[in-house]
Amino acid sequence: MAEFTHFDEAGASRMVDVSSKEVTRRSATASGLVVMSESTLRRIREKSLAKGDVFEVARLAGIMAAKRVAT
Repeated sequence: MAEFTHFDEAGASRMVDVSSKEVTRRSATASGLVVMSESTLRRIREKSLAKGDVFEVARLAGIMAAKRVAT
C-alpha cells in the first residue's frame, strides 16, 4: 500500500502532514434511518423518557460537536 500516504506498510492508517496543501471548502451531507417501536416514539413525543427530552439532548450534542470542528 505504498501508493497511499495515509496507510503504513502493514496497511494501518496513520496521520500525515497536510499543512502544505491549499485550503479548500468542503461540505458533507449525512442521512440516517431510525427504527423503533411505537411505544418508544410515543414516549419521545410526550417527553416522558427517564433521561429527558431526546431532541434537546441531540441538539446539544450537535452544538458541542460543531464547536470541535475547525471552520
